[in-house]
Amino acid sequence: MKPLIRISGRGAFTLTLKGLISEEVAALRELIRSSDSGADLHSAPPSFSKQKGPHGNTSPELDLAGTFDQLKHVVHVFAANKASEHLARKIDSLLDNYLRSDYKINCGGNILDLGSRTHIMGILNVTPDSFSDGGLYNNATKAYVRAREMAAAGADIIDIGGESTRPGAEPLSEVEELRRIIPIIKHIAAELAVPISVDTYKATVAKKALEAGASIVNDISGLRFSPDMAKVVADHGAAVVIMHIKGTPRCMQQDPVYDDVVVDVMSYLEEGIAIAVEAGVDREKILIDPGIGFGKTLEHNLTLLSCLDELRSLGRPIVLGTSRKKFIGTILGIPVPEQRGDGTAATVALGIERGASVVRVHDVERMRQVARMTDAVLRANCKFTISK
Repeated sequence: MKPLIRISGRGAFTLTLKGLISEEVAALRELIRSSDSGADLHSAPPSFSKQKGPHGNTSPELDLAGTFDQLKHVVHVFAANKASEHLARKIDSLLDNYLRSDYKINCGGNILDLGSRTHIMGILNVTPDSFSDGGLYNNATKAYVRAREMAAAGADIIDIGGESTRPGAEPLSEVEELRRIIPIIKHIAAELAVPISVDTYKATVAKKALEAGASIVNDISGLRFSPDMAKVVADHGAAVVIMHIKGTPRCMQQDPVYDDVVVDVMSYLEEGIAIAVEAGVDREKILIDPGIGFGKTLEHNLTLLSCLDELRSLGRPIVLGTSRKKFIGTILGIPVPEQRGDGTAATVALGIERGASVVRVHDVERMRQVARMTDAVLRANCKFTISK
C-alpha cells in the first residue's frame, strides 16, 4: 500500500503515518535523529487498526510530531535523501495545504473571499418532503420571499434544492426536479446578487440550473451518481461542492460501516477532486463537504466533526452541513428539527474552529451571528464593526 499520512493540530502538529515498511521506518528515525530538528517520531497510540505492509507484514503506525518549522526542517532533510524524497514532497504539500486559508471562489463573477471570514450558505428547499422544512417554500411566491429574507439576513450563497435527500428518500424524476427549481433560480438570479447553488446530483438538472443563473453545483454524490456531472461543471466554468456519501439517500443509513471514517471520507473526497480536475474543473473552484448524516452513524458524525481539521490537508475549503440534523436531536433528545438551533450553533462554532470555510444552514441570521462571533475569537487581529 502507499504511505498514508494524516495531519492535525494547532501550533504543534502531529502527522500519523501508516503503510511504511520497516526499512523506511528505520531510515526516518535515523534522518530525524541526525537532523537535530526538534521533531519527534514515535509509535502512534492504538487508535487506528493495523494495516498490512506490501510484504504481508503488519505496518507500524507512527506519529511525527513537531512545530511547523520543525516539520519543515525535517522535510528539507528528507528531500536530500532519494529514498525519502517522495515522502518529503507529500508531507510538505500536506503542511502547506493544512495551513492554507486564502481561498477565493469565483462564482459567476462574484468572488467569495473565504479567507476573510466564514461564509453562510442558506438552505432553500422547494420540496414537499425535506426533513426539516418540507413544504414551507414549496411554491414560487414563498420561495422568492424566503430567498429575499436570507439575502437580507446575510446569506453569502443560496442553495436551492428540488429533491429531498433525507434518509430513506425515493429518487425524483429529472422532469419534476426541473419543474420545481428552474423558474425559481431564474427569478432569484435576476433579482438578487447573491450567488446561487443548485443542490442536485443529476447532470441534466445541473446544466439547466447553471444556464438559468446558478453558479455553483452542490453534489451530494461527489460527482459519482451522474457520469457527466464533472464535465457539466467544467463546461460552465462553475464552482462545485464535492460531498461524501456512503450509499444512496434511500439506503445510506442502513448500518453504514467504515474501516476508518476519517480516512475513508478523505480518500473519497480526494478522488472526487481528481475526477473534477481531470474533467477540466478549475481546482480553485472546488469545495469539499464530509457529508455529515449521509451514510454515517451518530459516532461517525461526531468523529468527523472532531477531526474535521484533517480535511484541510486536501487543500480545498470545507463546507459543513450540520443544520438541524438527526444526530443533534438524538444527543439532545429533541425530535423536532426546527428546535435544534442551539445544537446546530454548537456544531457551527466547533466546525469553524476546526477549519470550515462555509456553513450550510437553515437559520441564516442566527448562524451568521454564531459565525461572526467565532471568527472574532479566532481572528482576533482582524477589525470587526461593533454592533450597538
